[in-house]
Amino acid sequence: MEIARAAAGVSCSKEHQRIYAEWFALSDPDGDGRVTGADATSFFGMSGLSRADLKQVWAIADSKRQGYLGFAEFVTAMQLVSLAQAGNEVTQDSLNREDLSTLDPPVMEGVDELVARSKAVVKRVHPDDSGTPQAQASSIYHWFGSKSAQKAQMPLTAVTSVIDGLKRLYLEKLKPLEVAYRFNDFGSPLLTSSDFDAKPMVMLLGQYSTGKTTFIKHLLKTSYPGAHVGPEPTTDRFVVVMSGSDGRTIPGNTIAVQADMPFTGLTTFGGAFLSKFECSQMPHPLLEHITFVDTPGVLSGEKQRTQRSYDFTGVTSWFAAKCDLILLLFDPHKLDISDEFKRVISSLRGHDDKIRVVLNKADQVDTQQLMRVYGALMWSLGKVLNTPEVVRVYIGSFNDKPVNESAVGPIGKDLFEREQNDLLCDLKDIPKKACDRRVNEFVKRARAAKIHAYIIGHLKKEMPAMMGKAKAQQRLIDNLEDEFAKVQREYHLPAGDFPDVEHFKQVLGGYNIDKFEKLKPKMVQAVDDMLAYDIPELLKNFRNPYE
Repeated sequence: MEIARAAAGVSCSKEHQRIYAEWFALSDPDGDGRVTGADATSFFGMSGLSRADLKQVWAIADSKRQGYLGFAEFVTAMQLVSLAQAGNEVTQDSLNREDLSTLDPPVMEGVDELVARSKAVVKRVHPDDSGTPQAQASSIYHWFGSKSAQKAQMPLTAVTSVIDGLKRLYLEKLKPLEVAYRFNDFGSPLLTSSDFDAKPMVMLLGQYSTGKTTFIKHLLKTSYPGAHVGPEPTTDRFVVVMSGSDGRTIPGNTIAVQADMPFTGLTTFGGAFLSKFECSQMPHPLLEHITFVDTPGVLSGEKQRTQRSYDFTGVTSWFAAKCDLILLLFDPHKLDISDEFKRVISSLRGHDDKIRVVLNKADQVDTQQLMRVYGALMWSLGKVLNTPEVVRVYIGSFNDKPVNESAVGPIGKDLFEREQNDLLCDLKDIPKKACDRRVNEFVKRARAAKIHAYIIGHLKKEMPAMMGKAKAQQRLIDNLEDEFAKVQREYHLPAGDFPDVEHFKQVLGGYNIDKFEKLKPKMVQAVDDMLAYDIPELLKNFRNPYE
């Protein structure tokens, strides 16, 4: 059960877990394992804390901004309340300083009477043989006001988080538009429930032997199933490193057909790719929050590129759309950006905000050489990324060996440590920003799907009613850039939101434009309303209840 799983990551005694489980049951009347802001306000008010303190408690406990508290987050909130009642400042640091295993539960006025009354109705939460609390399917009466009582009457499809709201909006308003105009063939595959629920992902890209696999092992502080490290191209497949109950590897064909995994869309790349795809699972606290994607080393030269039996650039582009962070790894001896690497970086267009650059193995050169290497890397990246802004570059040696102080000196060692801390902070922030990132990606997708519908509708309108359809289609494809400009002017759309012309041409060539549906203004209006009203209202409903 959800409470039992969450209890494993809770820092308190078994007895305190039992108490918190009872309180959690009171605050969660519909038994879905989520305490929303409306549920929490009455219960938290029993602490006697000020509204300002409770606002801070909720902000820290719901650091991922999901709009609800699971059992682990609920325990964190209660521990913060206890610290605040003792006169401590309500901050994340106060949690880190205290010995939480000995911290007593807070004083909640009247809670004992409510627990006794709820037990008289039904025993919903009980400890198992080991003392770990388990949630039961039965329901209890709700004691905290009408809003949550109304929520208890809602069907199972009720929206109890920002992510749930995005799922509903996608199914009701965005997906019909995508299906009608085949957006999944031109852009991203249709989304599934697992795409919304997936943990944040970090993808590592770079040439062979730049330390991608070692980087992951360094963060995990251990190896993972199927990891291979060597100076030659050792990782010959895409490996997803994620949380699991035991250490094992799962073949690509198996993982791609599992509906609870966010990788079903990879089936479009065929069996040749799936044979080079693998999932590595292991129990690890970091993997509970982040999934890593290790990639094959990018090769140089046209000959090596044509030997790949699948669309390498297409696969990296697919993962880029799903990932929350993309790390481009270089080392001081591999600064050249090959043709294939340039294509890969170009495929990341539209995801510039996710890209970070890591200059790894920087202790292999002395300080003077490192300065020249850094300058050369920035010059190379400037030519490929084609942006006036300077991309963030982390410099360091991300492995388990001590820094080579004889090469870089004490100043270089201090620099590497600070750079590593900056990168680790960036990675730690990913789970906290995951919900905001989901909303951001959803809005980007909706805008792209709407523009796609306008383009297809325009091309359909330009087709003749009777004769010369084949010539008309070829003319439209040949002059697609001009047609994009017409759509942009007609509907007052930003040019930066339009898809890549060459890619669109390539996909459109396999379709009969005349078979597409005409533009349906009601569908487009539904997406506009979703962007203008529904999403802002959703975010408003699940913000901090004390704001």
